[in-house]
Amino acid sequence: MVPYDQRDGFIWFNGELVPWADAGVHLLTHALHYGSAVFEGMRAYDGEIFKLTEHDQRLHTSAEILDFEVPYSVAELDKAARDVMRANKLNDAYIRPLAWRGSEQMGVSAQKAKINVAIAAWDWGSYFDPAARETGLKLAFAKYRRPDPLTAPVHSKAAGLYMICTIEKHRSEREGYADAVMLDWRGQIAECTGANIFFVKDGVIYTPTPDCFLDGITRRTVIGLAKQRGFQVIEKTIMPEELAEFSECFITGTAAEVMPVGSIGEYQFTVGDITRNLMDDYAALVRPAKAVAAAG
Repeated sequence: MVPYDQRDGFIWFNGELVPWADAGVHLLTHALHYGSAVFEGMRAYDGEIFKLTEHDQRLHTSAEILDFEVPYSVAELDKAARDVMRANKLNDAYIRPLAWRGSEQMGVSAQKAKINVAIAAWDWGSYFDPAARETGLKLAFAKYRRPDPLTAPVHSKAAGLYMICTIEKHRSEREGYADAVMLDWRGQIAECTGANIFFVKDGVIYTPTPDCFLDGITRRTVIGLAKQRGFQVIEKTIMPEELAEFSECFITGTAAEVMPVGSIGEYQFTVGDITRNLMDDYAALVRPAKAVAAAG
């Protein structure tokens, strides 16, 4: 795999398209030391970036929670993302906007640090092994927990919040799992390291209440698709021992899309009809031209 700092193409960096290799930052960048950065992840399908404006709006909201302002409007960010796609001649792609405090001030206080913004895009296939679409992902339970909202800015897509996700992703992969399910500080089911989670019982869909983690854009999209099919979707507290009651499980996220889960630790699930229907519905939503062609 080509290292990400050695790829060809262009990155939008503070208002300009610059060669990929030139999009660097200084060692004393505040975000590198103190995690003062927010980001987004988007996918483009057939040349169209799915939910582009919603993602850029959330970038602004995340920055406000971290006490800084993105110096570009949502409309400017939308245009920049499309420009990056065009400059890199991409049709299907993953797009990563990032906003961060720069190197003008070092120390915890950073009011004088410049706010930088960059957008990169690259060809990125399935986040998980595509074979898991048939068998379901094998997940572990994480040891670290999602924090109390009084201890961290949990509703911001902040870079620093993903440190424990990386630790748990590494731990689960070393042990032969695809990912890990994280509990919150109360011991309730929260999410995976980079995706929201759903369960099915007697034809009803259940998902944890997003009170200490992101209410994902893909999560909300899939809830809408489920309701269009007439399924009841209930947000509630879910304890680990309740997993024995559920027949199906799936996760959602921009990178993950919609993926079935075959097991979480000792708990087993089937890749059932509800999960398969929602996988198909999501695929048709993000690629409407292909869905129309298939139907015809």
